[in-house]
Amino acid sequence: MNFQSSKSFVPPAEEAIEAAAFLSLHKLSPNSFRAKEVFDCITINGGCAISLPNAPAIGLNRILGLGTVNDLVKAYNWMQGRTGNRYLQLNVEAVANDVRNWLSTKGLHEHGPGWSKLTLDASLRSIDMPVRVSTRRVHAAEASQFGSMMCSGFSFPLTLSAVWSAIVGKDGWSCFFALDGETPVGTGAIYVSGSYAWLGGGTTVPEFRNRGAQKALIAARINEGISNGVSTFVVETEAPSIGRPNISYENLRKIGFRHAYDRKNFKL
Repeated sequence: MNFQSSKSFVPPAEEAIEAAAFLSLHKLSPNSFRAKEVFDCITINGGCAISLPNAPAIGLNRILGLGTVNDLVKAYNWMQGRTGNRYLQLNVEAVANDVRNWLSTKGLHEHGPGWSKLTLDASLRSIDMPVRVSTRRVHAAEASQFGSMMCSGFSFPLTLSAVWSAIVGKDGWSCFFALDGETPVGTGAIYVSGSYAWLGGGTTVPEFRNRGAQKALIAARINEGISNGVSTFVVETEAPSIGRPNISYENLRKIGFRHAYDRKNFKL
């Protein structure tokens, strides 16, 4: 059967800024790291496919921001040449029937609870939240510490810390520490392009969790974005489900983020 999309697909801005952030993440990583870890990424019509085989997380091994059969076939074929766990993320409600038919023909099945996309439309004022944890920007000399902390928080191999270390101090990126006194205990990053910003890399060392570090980091990044002309912030987190609450999702909703849509994860 020949699947040709019945209409073009332009990724919504909420998807495009996320894809742009991961393309930048790949571009900024050291050449030696990319070669050693077989870290690769391609862009297709505003979306992307990214592969870092040694990373256990879906975020660094997936296809996102695509919505036509032709584009998905290109990304799927590219991913077939990669190793490790590989996924397709898709807002099934936003694509044409031929894409759903293609998913069925390929025998792709949903994996896990999927991800929720949340957005915040910010007025031109700072976000004032009653947080108990202080934050500050990460200095260039602390890039390695930032990358290592993020890997520890996400249970990534420490050999992958160069991915996150590389964005500290780079154009488009701002990185933050949450602090216990003067000691960094949490991380967060924001990527800005135009009036949109993507929030990622939010994690806290285990012994300091549930003390407000992530709320403080969210507020710090929002205020940073507003100061740089951002009007819309986007972020993703695991979709909540019955019997499986998501603290990150609830924190974001309390701050004012709204649920935009869900993406299903399909295992390739």
